[in-house]
Amino acid sequence: MAARLDPAECAECLCLASRRAARAITRSFDRRLRPHGVRATQLTILIALILYGPGSIGALAEGLGIERTTLTRNLALLEAARWIRIRPGEDARSRLVEITKRGRAKAEAALPAWRSAQAATVAAISLAAAEALRALAQRPIP
Repeated sequence: MAARLDPAECAECLCLASRRAARAITRSFDRRLRPHGVRATQLTILIALILYGPGSIGALAEGLGIERTTLTRNLALLEAARWIRIRPGEDARSRLVEITKRGRAKAEAALPAWRSAQAATVAAISLAAAEALRALAQRPIP
């Protein structure tokens, strides 16, 4: 006899919960960053370029854990604002991304707002939950 399917168990879906939590956290960061004219997703890219230096779009996408097409759309906005520069790589297929002085200044100006958002998020979810989230982000789920 087949087991009875109960869609009500999906109300506890971790995928949905994590997506809702991610959107809530992003909105909180975006609210605090708005006065600086930068979004959380944009600041993340700028900080990665500051920390790790210029790199290929593929390597940057992998390092940030986002789809290359999503990154490419975000890079177009950053390039239009002159916060990054995209130049040809070693071969015709690759392109390198680097932060500009203007982009570095934007990121540095936004850091106090980022710190505020980070502290508010940790306070809302607890330090233990923040550490668990960081750990989960570092390992694949089988």
